[in-house]
Amino acid sequence: MSDAALWSALADPHRRAIVALLLERPRPVGEIAEACGLSQPSTSKHLKVLREAGLVRVRQDAQRRVHALDPAPIAALDAWLEPYRRLWNRSLDALGRRLDETSDAPRHPPPPKD
Repeated sequence: MSDAALWSALADPHRRAIVALLLERPRPVGEIAEACGLSQPSTSKHLKVLREAGLVRVRQDAQRRVHALDPAPIAALDAWLEPYRRLWNRSLDALGRRLDETSDAPRHPPPPKD
């Protein structure tokens, strides 16, 4: 699936909440709907978008359809983010060093009040 489809699927807060639930364990649609406070039809539509983006797999378990995360697209997103994570870490390290330098500097007493 394309990167655009993955980002588009994850742009919706309800779908991100569903992904967060599925991180814990596979779940049937009714359980996802209840946990997210959504109707079952609305939850099914969100799950369809996540399935079409390749983020979620579904398997039949007797009368239920159980949804689970597919880790491969998440790993692809993580790989795409890696260069940015390195940039952020360097920037945060530099900020930390600067804060350490300023906290070690002598403090001046406040000016006297008139």
